[in-house]
Amino acid sequence: MMNSWTMRLIIANVAIYLLTMAAPGLMDAMLLVPAYALMRPWTLVTYMFLHASPSHILFNMLGLYFFGPRVELELGGARFLWLYFISGLTGGVLSFFFTPYVAIVGASGAIYGVFLGYAYFWPRDRIFIWGIMPIEARWLVVGMTALSLFGGFGSGGGIAHFAHLGGFVGAYVYLKLIDRRIHRAQLTAVPSPVVMSRGAADRWAKIDRAKLHEVNRDELDRIRLKMSTHGVESLSQQEISFLDRFSEGL
Repeated sequence: MMNSWTMRLIIANVAIYLLTMAAPGLMDAMLLVPAYALMRPWTLVTYMFLHASPSHILFNMLGLYFFGPRVELELGGARFLWLYFISGLTGGVLSFFFTPYVAIVGASGAIYGVFLGYAYFWPRDRIFIWGIMPIEARWLVVGMTALSLFGGFGSGGGIAHFAHLGGFVGAYVYLKLIDRRIHRAQLTAVPSPVVMSRGAADRWAKIDRAKLHEVNRDELDRIRLKMSTHGVESLSQQEISFLDRFSEGL
């Protein structure tokens, strides 16, 4: 994970948070007030890297750490970054229509988009809230949406609820567009057999799951189950790349 875009985003968020603590004037220059976005267009991006308190950045970075790697692995680095930034941008845009003069800081909109991506690909995965209460990812999205709607049209509580909702909206639209492009490509593509290097299956079998991150262990288990059920020829190029990545040098 150290070379992933997820980790780079976490490092960037933490670094900018420390900078704003050392130079408070940076916060004013980088925060987003939706009504003034045309005069300060850079703030549509920079606001995603600002956080108001240690707890604010802690919870956001924990969310990115737990959900980002698997989504990035599924989408690839470039599409993952598009998902992240589009979600953050649509969070700012939606806020323009409902809270135009309220200053916004935080990566929450972008990270809500990452979480929606997780629920989009693995809707039935169980997530343990506070490590205790299990809930499927799809229902957690429903609950988070309801809470954001209630907070946005209710008391608000100093939370950018419409940025959260905008993150969900942007992520959903982006993922649907990706699906359509992939579907069109599959319809026009000429089928080709899976290409494996000599001894690849033996090398893949030597991958030590105990040394992998929890997210990657789950993915390895899924791919191995797929191979045992449908054969090696059922693997996608992305799944083969995953196995090659973690079996280098074996």
